[in-house]
Amino acid sequence: MNYFELFDIPVQLKVNTALLSKKFFAMSKQFHPDYFASENEQVQAEALEKSALLNKAWKTFQHADATIKYVLLEKGLLEEEEKYELPPDFLMEVLEINEALMDADEPDVVTKLKPTIENLQSEIYEPVKEMVENYKDGADTEKELLQVKEYYYKKKYLDRILKQLAGMA
Repeated sequence: MNYFELFDIPVQLKVNTALLSKKFFAMSKQFHPDYFASENEQVQAEALEKSALLNKAWKTFQHADATIKYVLLEKGLLEEEEKYELPPDFLMEVLEINEALMDADEPDVVTKLKPTIENLQSEIYEPVKEMVENYKDGADTEKELLQVKEYYYKKKYLDRILKQLAGMA
């Protein structure tokens, strides 16, 4: 059973967790292992497994990038620890940002670079925005999902730089 089946929702790249939260809390209560303490070991194990799956699904749905990754994994378009090759032009932009970070002696480097990175994040999201926000399982092609995969890896790259910047602030 995948996470979407568990919550009885359609496969989507962007989950509205506000709408799903009531269902999560009700299911958490329903499958909580403490309610099965007097049952046999098999029933207890099933409850524990369902509760763990529910928590993993909820944790995944809380983060847009994790949800995208999960869908791509489910579709067989992404592998754990995959070495994805990003386009050279994107890598050059990132290289320039990294060089600016290494060469920066100024305390306001974060102030200067953060808008650049945020603009780049907006640029890479724009081509996939419609699909991410309105994905319909089966209606979108593998080619379109591969564009989302490229976006996912580019965003991971930029997120690492933003994290590095946050550490410098």
